[in-house]
Amino acid sequence: MAKVTVHRKAHFNAAHRLYRKDWSEDQNEAVFGKCNNPYFHGHNYELIVSVTGEIDPETGYVIDMKVLKDLIKTEVEDQFDHKNLNEQVDVFKNLNPTAENISVVIWNNLRPHLDQSLDLEVTLYETPRNFVTYKA
Repeated sequence: MAKVTVHRKAHFNAAHRLYRKDWSEDQNEAVFGKCNNPYFHGHNYELIVSVTGEIDPETGYVIDMKVLKDLIKTEVEDQFDHKNLNEQVDVFKNLNPTAENISVVIWNNLRPHLDQSLDLEVTLYETPRNFVTYKA
């Protein structure tokens, strides 16, 4: 049976600061530049969640898009939207909230809720020109 990929776009706004607590201010500034602003900075993140699998012959779906929409809302938007990632999202208290790390966290939040026969890919746009993709 052929595999098909379905995609769902989502959006959230969040603030963060890129830095390492174990580095000096000078080293943080040298590596992270303006993203190391101690007063934080924000992004309008765009998210694409892609699920690949065989089409269910009974429903015609790979996954019900309403189910996927609701899953993204509870596991991503409700947890990250209008939050300071460093200070308000537990996983980032000791994990630098780079786009790379955010995408892995989102994947880890979604994966347990999907059938194991489905492949999952997360693409996160930090800006229209800067984005990352994660799949395991």
